Amino acid sequence: MLMIHCSGMQSNDQVQAQQEADARRELLARGADQLGRRPWQPAPVPPSAVDLLQFFLHSDGDRDAALAALQLLPAARAELDQLETGLMFAARGLGLTWAEMARALGLNSPQACQQRLDRLTARQP
Repeated sequence: MLMIHCSGMQSNDQVQAQQEADARRELLARGADQLGRRPWQPAPVPPSAVDLLQFFLHSDGDRDAALAALQLLPAARAELDQLETGLMFAARGLGLTWAEMARALGLNSPQACQQRLDRLTARQP
């Protein structure tokens, strides 16, 4: 939903982005900043939202940390959508058929697999 900016009002996107940033800071301050760098990420990249959720689940988190982790769920879902999209494109590039991919994903048909990819790409910015 787009809001018109008047007298300092923030849009829903701005509020959500600020909440996500605050949640990331909360979990990083609780030790997630010590997570090792993933080999596929360049050095200055902070942990992903999925990494931060896993950190919370394996830590002695409290209510504030739980709220921070919950606020990161939309970002984690978006990351997983991006991974699935990339994986599907890579699989197609390696010659897998829609039928093979559908079976691997537990989908009922090649068309369902194609539709899944269409939905994923439509959701991404």
